[in-house]
Amino acid sequence: MGPDLSLILIAIVAGLIIGCLICWLLMRGRLQHERQAGRDEQAVTIATLEARLAEAEKRRLQLENETTAARQRIGQLGEENAAFKSTLESERRNTEEKLNLLKKMEGELQTRFENLANQIFETKTRTFAEQSRSNLDAILKPFKEKISDFENKVTAAYTNEGKERHSLIKEVQRLQQLNQQISQDADNLTRALKGDTKTQGAWGEIVLERILEESGLRKGIEYNAQGGFRDVDGKLLKPDVIIHLPENKEIVIDSKVSLVAYERYVRAEDEVEREKALKEHLLSINAHLKGLESKRYDELPGVKSLDFVLMFIPIESAFMLAIEKDSEIFRKAFDQSIMIVSPSTLLVTLRTIENIWRYEHQNKNALEIADRAGKLYEKFAGFVEDLEKIGSQLETTRKTYDAAHNKLISGRGNLVSRAQGLIELGVKSRKSISSEALQDAALEYPEENED
Repeated sequence: MGPDLSLILIAIVAGLIIGCLICWLLMRGRLQHERQAGRDEQAVTIATLEARLAEAEKRRLQLENETTAARQRIGQLGEENAAFKSTLESERRNTEEKLNLLKKMEGELQTRFENLANQIFETKTRTFAEQSRSNLDAILKPFKEKISDFENKVTAAYTNEGKERHSLIKEVQRLQQLNQQISQDADNLTRALKGDTKTQGAWGEIVLERILEESGLRKGIEYNAQGGFRDVDGKLLKPDVIIHLPENKEIVIDSKVSLVAYERYVRAEDEVEREKALKEHLLSINAHLKGLESKRYDELPGVKSLDFVLMFIPIESAFMLAIEKDSEIFRKAFDQSIMIVSPSTLLVTLRTIENIWRYEHQNKNALEIADRAGKLYEKFAGFVEDLEKIGSQLETTRKTYDAAHNKLISGRGNLVSRAQGLIELGVKSRKSISSEALQDAALEYPEENED
């Protein structure tokens, strides 16, 4: 039994060893399969992460470009803000100078009035002053009213200057708000462009109309929209807006540029499609430049236009993209007598024109005030001359009166003494000379009466 048990034990041990070996081999194969599967899964994960990394890098570059454009825009806005501040300061100084000049003129006129009045009234007698007071008040009343009207105009001019300075500050703030809305406008226009060209054109006209309202120019006075004109060949042309300038000049604004290619550029999902849309966008702008040049708005009968036309691009980013990708586009447009403008640059241009109109009105008012002041001074000078004539005439009358009075009561054999002598001789009369006259005549030469 001993050897058999040993064999059994050996067999069992050998079986266990073989079983373990088989299990180990099976486990090894499974582990190798799982490792291979893990490697494949890691490869897929790595590929996915690399794709995401590439997309993130692309997005980073896009954000950098947008940040650069935003910084450029901020710098431009800073320059525009500085220009507005400089204009505001210059306008304030001009207003102060005008007000000081008007106050100086008013003070000089008042001083002259007072000096002349004092010189006149100090040389006249009390009787003349009492008799002339009512007439003088009646004569001076129109002058007082004119002086009051003059003061009211000066006050109104100063008040209007203050309001305009406040309005300019508010306009700068409004410009900042408008620029903040540009990105939102771009999104709205992108949605509008998904329709047709007519929808896009209508949107451009809406943006242009809003900018005109923000500029302070008055429709029908400083500008007109959608007018119809026929060229020398009889072809009907309809410029979107005509801006009127002083001295009978005008500027034409065109807003019909197509931005359909820009919309495709914005929605492009890959670089190839984006590059194609960009080229089409630049071609569209250049084609519109040539079209505007051929229309020759500056030669239309009835339009006294300057030598250039404003081509309005209603989306700021479309404008910035064009000048960024084609640095020669401004020069090409200028060679064709065309200025390309965006919402922000057009608003600055229109506000400048509005300021020109405001200064034009102020200059006309200042000339009118100066003209009225000159006429007022001429009237007063004539009034002083007439008063001096009246004074001379009164002085002559007074001298004549004194001479007659002297003959009456002064000197030997004056008329009062002689007349009274007749009464003493027995002449009858129903009237008698006043005692004051008799007393004056007696005091003058009492010895004659005693004789």
